[in-house]
Amino acid sequence: METKHPTRFNHLKKWESTLAACIRCGYCYEHCPLFKYTGWESDAPRAKIITAFGLLTGELEPSETAANKLFNCFYCKRCEAACSSGVSLTDIFTDARKDLVEMGYAGPGTTAVTDLTCAQCLLCVAACPHEARFHGENGIETDLVKCQSCGTCVSVCPANAVNILHTFGTGKEDLTQASARFLDTHASAKAIVFACNWSYYPDLQASRLPESETHDKEYDIYVNMCAGRLEPETLMAPFLNHAWGVLVACCPEDDCQHKNGGKRSKQQVKRIQSILENLDIDPERVQVVEIPDGDKTLFQAEIDTFIDHLNTLGPVT
Repeated sequence: METKHPTRFNHLKKWESTLAACIRCGYCYEHCPLFKYTGWESDAPRAKIITAFGLLTGELEPSETAANKLFNCFYCKRCEAACSSGVSLTDIFTDARKDLVEMGYAGPGTTAVTDLTCAQCLLCVAACPHEARFHGENGIETDLVKCQSCGTCVSVCPANAVNILHTFGTGKEDLTQASARFLDTHASAKAIVFACNWSYYPDLQASRLPESETHDKEYDIYVNMCAGRLEPETLMAPFLNHAWGVLVACCPEDDCQHKNGGKRSKQQVKRIQSILENLDIDPERVQVVEIPDGDKTLFQAEIDTFIDHLNTLGPVT
């Protein structure tokens, strides 16, 4: 295959044969949190592969639109696990990003951005598990190629100066609003479960019944890209809408893609438990559990155990 612009995508070029190996089966769709949220094929991994293929062959011209699509990725790698052709999708996306950045296209997609309120305290630089934050000529900047959109920098910034512009339902406001809607519209609602993407997709997510069949349910599950980015406000907010409890599912500490996500989530839960205790509320109303990658059976068992415990406690009074 002869490319029309062979020097424009030097990093992506090494994937020439691999891009052709994708059979466009679409198995990646069901496992992509971006596609699940928007329902747009252009947000699915298969579309990104087709976009990369088009850029490499010259059939598609580089543009801000194409760059944003390739920069929209949480690097959960669920698409790779589902790929029947064994394509290294996220590696391809990363090399496409390298070429696009060199051409002057900077997304940002789901990568972190810093606004003018940044105090340059360097907390985000120290906390970034992917070494994507650094102090540059324009203050604290993000390496758009290294960033994996885990949100750690967002959660540690004391000035709220770091943001992920396109959260696809995983941001603090998204999770807070979604949980509030559930608690306000379901008479039997008792708990909110925040699940790390690695714990939740694809098995448990794929096995859930449609909303129409579970209208009067006791809990609902909301996906975040890393349990370590859950902020205290997000964990406390459900209690303002009369939740009985909050459960956080994180990866085992030695198996976290974002390194210290499990440890940070446990620290956050411990802080919330301390607050509840000071308010004379049983601290066990907020708990954290470790769920290995995709262990649907264990996750469901932990949820059932938590709901049983809340039933013994009753509502918060």
